Amino acid sequence: MSDGTQDADQHDDGRTARPPSVTDLVLVLATLVVLIGGSLALFGLDALDGPIQVALVLCALVAMLVVLKNGHRWEEIEASGQRALSSITSAVFILLAVGALIGTWNMSGTIPTLVYYGIQVLSPGWYYAAAALICGIVAMSIGSSWTTAATVGVGLVGIATMLGVSAPITAGAVISGAYLGDKLSPLSETTVLTAQMVKVNVYEHIKRQAWTSIPAFVIAFVLFLLIGWVWGPAATDTGDTGSELNALGDIYWITPLNLLPLLLLVALSARKVPATLALMAAAITAGVVGVFTQPAVIRAFAGDPALNPVLAGIKASWRAMATGFEKSSGLADVDRLLSRGGMDSMLPTLWLIIGAVTFGTLLEEFGLLNRLIEPMVRAAKGIGRLFVTVFASAFGLNIVAGDQYIALVLPARVFRAEFAARGLAPTNLSRLAADSGTVTSPLVPWNSCGAFLGAVLGVPTLAYLPFCFFNLASPLLSVIYGFTGFKIERVPVGEAGRDGQDRA
Repeated sequence: MSDGTQDADQHDDGRTARPPSVTDLVLVLATLVVLIGGSLALFGLDALDGPIQVALVLCALVAMLVVLKNGHRWEEIEASGQRALSSITSAVFILLAVGALIGTWNMSGTIPTLVYYGIQVLSPGWYYAAAALICGIVAMSIGSSWTTAATVGVGLVGIATMLGVSAPITAGAVISGAYLGDKLSPLSETTVLTAQMVKVNVYEHIKRQAWTSIPAFVIAFVLFLLIGWVWGPAATDTGDTGSELNALGDIYWITPLNLLPLLLLVALSARKVPATLALMAAAITAGVVGVFTQPAVIRAFAGDPALNPVLAGIKASWRAMATGFEKSSGLADVDRLLSRGGMDSMLPTLWLIIGAVTFGTLLEEFGLLNRLIEPMVRAAKGIGRLFVTVFASAFGLNIVAGDQYIALVLPARVFRAEFAARGLAPTNLSRLAADSGTVTSPLVPWNSCGAFLGAVLGVPTLAYLPFCFFNLASPLLSVIYGFTGFKIERVPVGEAGRDGQDRA
């Protein structure tokens, strides 16, 4: 494997593999820009239903041809692809589990109950701010932005539809809160990974993240309040929720018992049970609870009056987990809320992630990304420009590689020595990497995070992007700190790496 700067590699068969050239990099990136841009121009927001996936597969094929041209063997490319797929194994099962959970939670009344109670409690005037705050608290408790969005977030977007407030703005509020909690929770795997990569103590890392995360969330919270005050009253005048509440009450027995699967999920997540197991347990529990609380819904969805309640519950749950729940109430908003979920609904998202991560892994392992990043490191003379370079690298990797883990790990590796050489404490880099890599990942439609959140919330990534105020403000504050010197910690030159290692 070439990193783009080393000498050519010698294979066992005598052939020489050359490092990638600037022309190679330009060709691959130009292909990405043309194909992604073309798919968006031709298909608009529908591009995520297949055209972007095709574009990413073609980009991966172009990268493979470049790698072959440079003297690498096809077997090396296959091995790289296998590593790419193995890196997303957990994401694949999480996505499938989320699809199953949404299906059974709609069938058993968990999501409808959240919506029913939420409509009566949440006012349009402060709805967006409340959504962000609720998701922030939940995500901080369980350490997962994905789980928060796929459960509480789905309910909040459903409530928004019923209230007549904006679903894209609500999705932006959900994501803002979810990523605040994710960044500040010691249970978050991205928070732990960032601290490990930069070799700092995870709690020291969280303290430094708070210096940008809390001000960024305050900014987002105020903006959501202002938007709610301006648009909320109009929504209250036009949004008649009585018929929707009556429809939900007619279909389901609305009772706090329907929230037992949610409580189970929160408890399992707090105990750090793996996400896939926690989600599937909550999905199956919903099916069991539904047999007792929603027998008429279960029987109708099973479609076989001859079955006893137990077999009807098994068949209905199985079907809901596979293809989602469907219900026709005669009200479009209610039907859109209820008729969702199923593992099969996540297959387009999985297709997108497979294409993006395979492409990104090829670029990383065969030196094309280093060819892009290393000149940027050399050109960053001042601290402010260095911070801009780290941000551009992480955000660019979210775009090019389509995976937040690459966007976190690669900058942490590349810039750690540079921060030490300039006497900058490693906590500066860990905060900046998280602000630039983790937080911006849901803003890219073909990134694994953007694809996941768009799929589970039912709002296209490009539609909610302008309203992810926290995700936009966090990296901006980090870069501003770099230029102003505010909250920039220093250590003796050359000792930053050792200091981080000692405190890890």
